[in-house]
Formats: sequence, structure tokens, C-alpha cells
Amino acid sequence: MTVTIWHNPACGTSRNTLALIRNSGEEPRVVEYLRTPPARDELAAAIRAAGLTVRAALRRKGTPYDELGLDDPALSDDQLLDAMLAHPILINRPFVFTERGVRLCRPSELVLDILPNPQRGAFAKEDGERVVDEAGQRVAPAGTQGAAA
Repeated sequence: MTVTIWHNPACGTSRNTLALIRNSGEEPRVVEYLRTPPARDELAAAIRAAGLTVRAALRRKGTPYDELGLDDPALSDDQLLDAMLAHPILINRPFVFTERGVRLCRPSELVLDILPNPQRGAFAKEDGERVVDEAGQRVAPAGTQGAAA
């Protein structure tokens, strides 16, 4: 199975996730989901496989979420899926699919849990935050090193 990412090149988290995939030596199948939205059953299956609710897979920032009244708790999963299909920008990103599972990679380093291959070297996010060290090992987030268990 190849690695697949539902990608939005305008999104920093999506770009960082794609770069982490490539840092593992994988060249993923990149699906720009705003240009090529998933089918309804594919979207619903991805959300389930990632262990999310449909509501948790909705993106609010920079979308018509508020204008469409999607915060209404009475809306069913089917109604929320309809909104996501009508407005793909509402699909939170990036979703990554590998043989080890499906994840909504927010933050981007969540992709490390499902990549089939280890990181090949150091990696820092676009904002400079170090995620992987020179040995290809995950770096603990700032402020957590040496914390009592």
C-alpha cells in the first residue's frame, strides 16, 4: 500500500505532514481534496478509520462553518457529511492513509505514528519547531523534557 495524503498546499500543517512523509523516504499519492473531493462513502470511511466523529472532522477556521450553522447539535452526521461534500474546505486536513492506519494529522507529527518507514534525518516544521532529530528520532515537545511522570 502506498501512503496517501489528502492535501491542501495552502495549509502549513498539510505541508509539514507531506514533508514528514517524504522525510521517511516515501513519495506519497497526493490528493488535493479541494480539487478532487472524496466520494461520500470514502469520506465517511476515512473519518471512521481515523477514530473520529463526523463533527470532529469538520474544519471551522477559514470555512463557511458558521454561515451554514454547522454548530447546531441537532444536525445529523448525514447532514454534516452533505455540507462537507458541498464545501470540501470543511474537511479538516490532512488525512493520511498508510498500511498502519488512518490519521487526521493535526498536529503534523501525528503522521509519525502511522508511517511504515522511520525518519531519515532531522526535520523541523516551517515555523522552526524541531520534530525529528539528526538520528531520525522524534523530539519531545518543548516544555515536556524532564517533566515528572
